[in-house]
Amino acid sequence: MRKQGKVWFVGAGPGDPDLITVKGRDLIAKADAILFAGSLVQAAATQWAPSGCVIKDSKDMTLEQITGWLIEQAEPEKIVIRLQTGDPGLYGALIEMVQPLDAANIAVEVVPGVSSAFAAMACAVESLTLPEVTQTVILTRVEGRTPMPDGESLQELASHHSTLCLFLSITLLPTIERELKAAGWADDAPVLVVHKASWPDEQQIIRGTLADIRERCRAAKINSQAMIVISPTLGARHWPELKKSKLYDAGFTHRFRRAERPQPKE
Repeated sequence: MRKQGKVWFVGAGPGDPDLITVKGRDLIAKADAILFAGSLVQAAATQWAPSGCVIKDSKDMTLEQITGWLIEQAEPEKIVIRLQTGDPGLYGALIEMVQPLDAANIAVEVVPGVSSAFAAMACAVESLTLPEVTQTVILTRVEGRTPMPDGESLQELASHHSTLCLFLSITLLPTIERELKAAGWADDAPVLVVHKASWPDEQQIIRGTLADIRERCRAAKINSQAMIVISPTLGARHWPELKKSKLYDAGFTHRFRRAERPQPKE
């Protein structure tokens, strides 16, 4: 039986190299081999690697080639990293890569990363949730060549009228418009599209409505690597009134603070 090595699946985050976790950066600084998804992860994310580290781009590799390379590099005492965009567990083919490693008796550990959904909302200064507006976030994609499971059509998910973060779907804006309208969303429902969220000098933020976002994206020539957010929370920064969180309400008691008693009227 092969002596056990180890492969780390590290989330590189949404694009800005500084958004990788401290744990991920520290592993890169000690790595013996790094396989990074070059079509989505900036090469700058490997900048902390030591001089003797073997670094390879996987953008033209098949799944079998990727796992074969990881198995070949994973010798005992070596730090081998599969560096993935965003978080490895979200549209990252994580389990497809882990199964061959399990079969080869190679240990696996995962370091989470910042998702592009969170980066998109951060760079636009928006909130995924708001009190009494929506407390639910749905991370999904639109059906294309990969089918969706029963009960997960966009129309069904959109019927909740909560925050929708759509991955891998920028070329399907006509479908998105049709499905959301069928779920009861209005033409003027706000839509946010962020291309390459957090990427230095490449990020683009497009705001529009369900009715016009397709034309706005076409005018900006955005057709890849974009996060689409449809949410009743969008634009709340400019609302004249907001329902405030109970956590910070002076009249709300929790284990760290007692509610302030109302002052008697004179």
